[in-house]
Amino acid sequence: MKKTALKLAAPSLLNVADITDTIVKGDCISVMQSIPDNSIDLIFADPPYNMQLGGDLHRPDNSHVDAVTDHWDQFENLEAYDRFTRAWLFEARRILKKDGAIWVIGSYHNIFRVGCAMQDAGFWINNDIIWRKANPMPNFRGTRFTNAHETLIWASKSKDSRPTFHYEFLKEQNDGVQMRSDDWFIPICSGDERLKGDDEGKIHSTQKPEELLKRVILSSSRNGDVILDPFFGSGTTGAVARKLGRHFIGIEREDTYINAAKARIKLVAPEVGPDGFVPFAAKREKPRVSLLQVIEAGILKAGETVTDKMGRFEATICADGLLMMGDGEHKSIHKLGAEVMEAPSMNGWSFWHVERGGRRIVLDDFRETARKKLFADTKGQRSMLLPIKGRGKN
Repeated sequence: MKKTALKLAAPSLLNVADITDTIVKGDCISVMQSIPDNSIDLIFADPPYNMQLGGDLHRPDNSHVDAVTDHWDQFENLEAYDRFTRAWLFEARRILKKDGAIWVIGSYHNIFRVGCAMQDAGFWINNDIIWRKANPMPNFRGTRFTNAHETLIWASKSKDSRPTFHYEFLKEQNDGVQMRSDDWFIPICSGDERLKGDDEGKIHSTQKPEELLKRVILSSSRNGDVILDPFFGSGTTGAVARKLGRHFIGIEREDTYINAAKARIKLVAPEVGPDGFVPFAAKREKPRVSLLQVIEAGILKAGETVTDKMGRFEATICADGLLMMGDGEHKSIHKLGAEVMEAPSMNGWSFWHVERGGRRIVLDDFRETARKKLFADTKGQRSMLLPIKGRGKN
């Protein structure tokens, strides 16, 4: 894979191979106009939300909230925002391959207008996905519900397109349960993943978590596909694409974001095998391990406390491999997780955590440790290099 480079968009058509794995500086519409028809496999777009906050926002202690007030998120009126949206979507659809697809993420401020524009442009909507934030920003003014989710629209280039979709892989990654459009329970970007400047402030106000992009890219692209992000920002799409053996093209006009994204991607090591495939341990090839087996292996103990990542809910590990809250009945890690979050289903292995050394460690890490300990000498258990199969064409 090429090193991340910076290229200037030219008026004539660009050769996609020349700009693959680079950041192209410029306005997204003019740059896309320079990309040939039917040349991109997948687009992920995180366009301006047009939030129009109308003033500073403060917490109850009067500290300032670092909200989205950037100039690139400001439009004169809704008509101007709609013109901009229709223009970039027109170019996005033109450059997608016949069986290409697009993901667009937004908030209640803009996603409904974007969805309408997508249908008007000829896109065929496959799903709307709810990204439910594990740690949303509270509503400090107390005038409305906490805005705890964002919406992603996944659409094909046309009704006749057959986009890549790795249904079986996603099901395996979700403990054998069909992944739902409201199962995307992912924390917002924070901690070491959040890019910060010299003043320790956010480099980009709307940096998306890598886990979100990982799910998008794994669900709807193949190894070696070219993924274009017309609003590249801090480079999350490029970083995750590089990790997963895909190629990227980023379009960005702000030097601050370009420099940060270049530095970030330069440090990313592709997680690929010698034949170019991303290594995944297929879950059907892994021996199943229960919480009871993790306890019996001495990795966790009955009586230990588990919490969600934010420490809002606590439960006790029981000797029978179930969990209990207070003096309540014993329930599985999945059922109890779903109940406390008021969700139809929940992967308890990724929801519950145990504190070790002052930090919370996801339960799935303990399961993996137990699996290695219990089946270290089992023949036939191996990590596979999977060329993921889907419905789409190569």
